[in-house]
Amino acid sequence: MRRRDFLKGAAAFASITMLPSSVWALTKNGKLRTAHIGVGGMGLSDLKSIASHPMVEVTALCDVDSVCLGAAQKMFPQAKLFTDYRVLFDKMRSEIDAVVVSAPDHTHAPASILAMQMGKPVYCQKPLTHHVSEARSMRKYARENNLITQMGIQCHSSDMYLKAVLLIKSGIIGKVSTVRAWSPKNWGYDGSAPTGSDPVPANLDWNLWLGTSPERPYKDKIYHPGNWRKLLDYGCGTLGDMGVHIFDTPYTALELDVPKTIKTKCRKPNGFGHPEHNVVEYEFPGTGYTTETLKWVWYDGPGAPKKHKDLSLPNGEILPDQGAMFVGEKGNLLLPHWDYPKLIVNKKYEPIDFPEIPKADHYHQFVDTCMGKDKCSASFDYAAHLTESILLGVIGNRFPNKKLHWDIASAKFVEPEANKLLDFKYRKF
Repeated sequence: MRRRDFLKGAAAFASITMLPSSVWALTKNGKLRTAHIGVGGMGLSDLKSIASHPMVEVTALCDVDSVCLGAAQKMFPQAKLFTDYRVLFDKMRSEIDAVVVSAPDHTHAPASILAMQMGKPVYCQKPLTHHVSEARSMRKYARENNLITQMGIQCHSSDMYLKAVLLIKSGIIGKVSTVRAWSPKNWGYDGSAPTGSDPVPANLDWNLWLGTSPERPYKDKIYHPGNWRKLLDYGCGTLGDMGVHIFDTPYTALELDVPKTIKTKCRKPNGFGHPEHNVVEYEFPGTGYTTETLKWVWYDGPGAPKKHKDLSLPNGEILPDQGAMFVGEKGNLLLPHWDYPKLIVNKKYEPIDFPEIPKADHYHQFVDTCMGKDKCSASFDYAAHLTESILLGVIGNRFPNKKLHWDIASAKFVEPEANKLLDFKYRKF
């Protein structure tokens, strides 16, 4: 079943009256009733953060792992429990006001689409989707139905990143010609696909964990709980994980759209895992804050990034573990991951007069927007563009050393073989 067919089926499943955009979903006691899909790992963190808002009432919890579900239930004993998000939506549609999707990447779009087609505001973890076609569909649906949405990219609302955006827009380093970004994380797998099968743990519903992805036998310590990010069918590698965070601030500051070309250096595809080491070079159309075109280079894997004159620091300092470097006409701006930017001019650090920025809570911003008191800063309208750019690089990893040309208007590559990876067939489960 293709994604477009899933959308049609989902629409039938969720055929209820769409909430008017002027009506905020509130319970009788004035609280926002939330349903949480995926409550282990990052999902548990999302759950706690959303629930920390005084106007939130956690109403439903859903996870395919009973251990994760049980741990969340201890914190929110009043919430109803589910293992299948479709059952949750069917039974609780009139008792929930907003949905938080924190499952693995391959479940982001299927769960979010059903929630949106019930008229529910959605907070979905990054990357927004697993495939480009899903990102475009979710953006279109949210926009056409005026839905409240937020992608879970918490650093987007941090004062340190917001200050970096303002500094770049102020012209502190002039027009930017190049961005170099990196993470040494290894969400890749260069080995061969596992053979055979292992007994499925009693706490895990393997069919529901697979969801719309292709059916395959369970192997212990390969997929669940954490290694799915390394694998093609479920995650988006280091680029799809950390890249979304580290791309976000430069992407916002420079007002980028999606790239024109992508070229990747990595090992040959193995049909199972993402490469453990990648260098991805993008070319973006120029904006008012860049030169005529913008070169963007991403490095990931152990030891990243490779040495380059653009990345040299004053006094022989070592680069931060993860981050980005803006290369401008008048100097460079270093943005470490989760830290304040540093200005480099003529190979020396220069003091920065940081603008005042009010602190914001990314999770609470979503809740407050649902309550009509704020506006989401990482709505699907924005998140889909950022995710598309990231996912085009992920696709590039399947065609090492080959430049791919992206046509923004048609949402297709010039190279037909790459277009096969923009969408995929949903499994019935």
